[in-house]
Amino acid sequence: MELLMASGIGVLVGTGVFLLLRPRTFDALLGLTLLSYAVNLFLFSMGRLVAGRAPVVQAGVEGYADPLPQALVLTAIVISFAMTALLAVLALRAHAATGSDDADGGVAPGAAGAADRSAAGAEAGPRRDGPPRGGGEA
Repeated sequence: MELLMASGIGVLVGTGVFLLLRPRTFDALLGLTLLSYAVNLFLFSMGRLVAGRAPVVQAGVEGYADPLPQALVLTAIVISFAMTALLAVLALRAHAATGSDDADGGVAPGAAGAADRSAAGAEAGPRRDGPPRGGGEA
């Protein structure tokens, strides 16, 4: 049982870190979610993995499950849900502002002509893709 739980936690951590290092915001969001699942399983396994124990203290029962890891997991679930919701809103807002899911600002590293555009932009000043915002100039 412990080997299966440790393997599951290791797979979740490895996949989460891999997705977190990707240059897309949606992949990073999924990576953080998988890492939070791995932390939840780790916290739950801290309370010793035993089957057949009573969840609450009752008369006549010798052993019961430890309630502290269960409380920590419930708290971690709430925190990870709030973190996921916040990051999803930030990713959607960044996608609406830039039109891209890239975490580096919208220019993919392998895009054709990305080096030409960055070199031309450095010489010619800031690049404008659309109408100016704010309406200060007529």
